[in-house]
Amino acid sequence: MPIILKYLITSGLIVLISEVAKRTDKIGAILAALPMVTVLAMTWMFFEIKGEEQTEKIANHAWYTFWYVIPTMPMFLLIPWLLRKGWHYGWVMLTACVMTAVLFVLTAWIMKRFGVELI
Repeated sequence: MPIILKYLITSGLIVLISEVAKRTDKIGAILAALPMVTVLAMTWMFFEIKGEEQTEKIANHAWYTFWYVIPTMPMFLLIPWLLRKGWHYGWVMLTACVMTAVLFVLTAWIMKRFGVELI
């Protein structure tokens, strides 16, 4: 698949979601919550990787995505809370990204104790 087509489809979905979100918060949030980026990434892998490596790569991608979604969830509670407290958007996003990075490392550390290597 030509890379330009992948860019157009992927970026088109992001633009579509942001345009819908400008008109209706709830539907925009539902669309954004769908794992479209992950599904697209796995779809691109399906078409571009062949053989046993294809199955393993897609399975690993889904497995790791599951574990890395967990530490991102608090961000979606922190952002509206900080914004409603009057924080500037830039500081809110920086704080959310730092918190999420810390939670990624913490999640990897905890899961390593259970035999799951994430990093």
